[in-house]
Amino acid sequence: MEASSLSQFYPIALKEMNSVSLLKRVDTKFLTTESKLLEFLPSLEKDYRVLEVGENRLMNYSTLYFDTEDLKAYSDHHNGKAKRQKIRMRKYIDSDLCFLEIKEKQNSGMTNKTRCTIADLETTLSTKSKKFIKKATNKDLVLKPILYNYFQRFTLVNTQRSERVTIDSCLNYKTDDKTKELQNIVVIEVKQEKQNLQTPICKALKTNKIRTSSFSKYCIGVANLFKDIKANQFKELNLKINKLTN
Repeated sequence: MEASSLSQFYPIALKEMNSVSLLKRVDTKFLTTESKLLEFLPSLEKDYRVLEVGENRLMNYSTLYFDTEDLKAYSDHHNGKAKRQKIRMRKYIDSDLCFLEIKEKQNSGMTNKTRCTIADLETTLSTKSKKFIKKATNKDLVLKPILYNYFQRFTLVNTQRSERVTIDSCLNYKTDDKTKELQNIVVIEVKQEKQNLQTPICKALKTNKIRTSSFSKYCIGVANLFKDIKANQFKELNLKINKLTN
């Protein structure tokens, strides 16, 4: 995606986004293609501002996911466990920030995210990181790095209500010996205090017949790159992804 596609949006600075950090929120995800996104993106210009860091609006991210030896976080999601956790390190490359993050999905459907600042991605967990994870999860987990994920993102902020929208493209995955790219796939995630499908972005998605879709970057990466792993629950989603890429 070209950064010029965002040139007509008014900017919002990182420090202005504190009021819509939404660490406790409802996430609603959608899958589409870059070409379809570009068709309706201009219609959102009057209702949303775009995050700008320096002069950048299209940001680069790298993520390193951690899991147990038996991939408990992956299995919990695959098996439909309502309350589950994912542990990751995410680097915001353009702003030179890095966080250790724990995302916890609640039975209610709400997502809680806790995080702490770290210097850089750690392939071996530091003492500080281990203590943070134990405190946040209340568990003694034996974790190891499982999967790298790279993508580009821009963030829209609703001018009228507490709502953020992240749009991710150029998704790439890497393990020690494998890589995979999801070409032309765009993941749209609407983050709100309470789900509201009547906001401008949700109306635009509905008008363009883009339906909600459960999508986990981590789980899709594992399901595609790891052999001999149970992945039948993601078969339909992978078929949808393949259809969108062709």
